[in-house]
Amino acid sequence: MPESFASRLDRFKFNLFPAYRGTGARIQYISDDYREIHIKIPLNWRTRNYVGTIYGGSMYSGVDPIYMVMLINILGRDYIVWDKSAKIHFKRPGKETLYAKFVVTDEDLEEIKSTLENQKSFDKNYTVELKNKAGKVHCLVEKTLYIAKK
Repeated sequence: MPESFASRLDRFKFNLFPAYRGTGARIQYISDDYREIHIKIPLNWRTRNYVGTIYGGSMYSGVDPIYMVMLINILGRDYIVWDKSAKIHFKRPGKETLYAKFVVTDEDLEEIKSTLENQKSFDKNYTVELKNKAGKVHCLVEKTLYIAKK
């Protein structure tokens, strides 16, 4: 799905937001319905660590808010969405620009909504991979989100 003017504007504002800008990551794409977001984390002076690879904190902070922001925009004001926990698994050093793709499927939304019909809250798990251009995984981040109906 192509970006709309509104999602392009959201991407521009998100990339300017000081807390996200400081991560060194940049959002490259937001689908009109917020079900897909792409980011990149370049290896540059802002993200480079002592040994010349991408700082692990930049890797994590670049992916940290994305699923929460997606679900807030998709589910709307009738739901509460919070990051609850995360795990990061470093597979290999980031010696080049890394990319991540975040997707929320119809099945995810059906699972969330049907579970919240019978429960007060729900913990949803997502895994995102940071990959180089060739598709080699450098880092895995497991995110747990708390979701509840208001």
